[in-house]
Amino acid sequence: MSHPDSIARILDANLDRAREGLRVLEDWCRFGLNHSELTAQFKHLRQNLAQWHTPDLRAARDTPGDPGTTLTHPQERLRSSVAQVLQANFCRVEEALRSLEEFGKIHHPDLSEACKQLRYQVYALESQVMAHQRFQQLQQAQLYLVTAPDPNLLPVVEAALQGGLQIVQYREKVGDDCDRLPIAQQLKALCQQYGALFFINDRVDLALAVEADGVHLGQQDLPIATARTLLGSQRLIGRSTTNPEEMAKALAEGADYIGVGPVYATPTKPDKAAAGLDYVRYAAKNSPVPWFAIGGIDAANLADVMAAGGDRVAVVRAIMKADNPTAASHALLAQLQAARHSIQPNH
Repeated sequence: MSHPDSIARILDANLDRAREGLRVLEDWCRFGLNHSELTAQFKHLRQNLAQWHTPDLRAARDTPGDPGTTLTHPQERLRSSVAQVLQANFCRVEEALRSLEEFGKIHHPDLSEACKQLRYQVYALESQVMAHQRFQQLQQAQLYLVTAPDPNLLPVVEAALQGGLQIVQYREKVGDDCDRLPIAQQLKALCQQYGALFFINDRVDLALAVEADGVHLGQQDLPIATARTLLGSQRLIGRSTTNPEEMAKALAEGADYIGVGPVYATPTKPDKAAAGLDYVRYAAKNSPVPWFAIGGIDAANLADVMAAGGDRVAVVRAIMKADNPTAASHALLAQLQAARHSIQPNH
């Protein structure tokens, strides 16, 4: 086969890959995120690329004679969450555009330059889409686990994820980073496997190291603006608050979500007086961002928290100390979801 035919087949295959990947991303922005601007941008990129998919390139296609059609990888069959689908298709598009850029130099320099610019646009869109995807997950989430030290931490967290847990925050105040890092990496992998968000408590550096979805900051931790500079706009930042003044400050600083509590006295925060249900009621009326009631919440008092307006909760002992973390998570989430659907069917 001549070089021109080989180049044409490479270009045809990668134009197909890039356009298919862009269509997957466009569909999610349209039907999943309901985001007209992002949808329009992906449609524009796809149509721009289609202009280069000329009849002569299509004519070079030889699907029966392509040895790559029989090649596959186990990872290609595994997609356990929307985030994984999005990430896989961004990679697919970016790799295809890089190949088009390189081989396009031989076929047509303008094609090469066009694909180079498209690749940069896709990189920028990737940050935007993943940020929107994370925030949508945050908005929809109702059950959040803050971990506590436990020799069986990983099995407990996985069991809770199997029960529907939607967010995990890794909180470890003692020990060495050489121990924290591999645990954080394994927790991140579990959350990715089950389609849950993963946060690191306090440590922006650790969140970056394991590519966590975000970080949760206490009142004495880094300013949100500093954390945002380090993490970038695509990751989420939460802030603990105990009263309306701290809430106002967190919102002014740009927190993506807030913790509201401790609602009840809790050994996790022995130095904090209970904020009580009054603060939950205040948050329900005044917080424009997602908020999670936290502090001593369990199956016995969850109904009172929900009656005060809380339909998102963060727990520690209710799951970490449960005999059956899967059942405990499922029961808490079922109670929360039933209340949300009965009050706000379109929430």
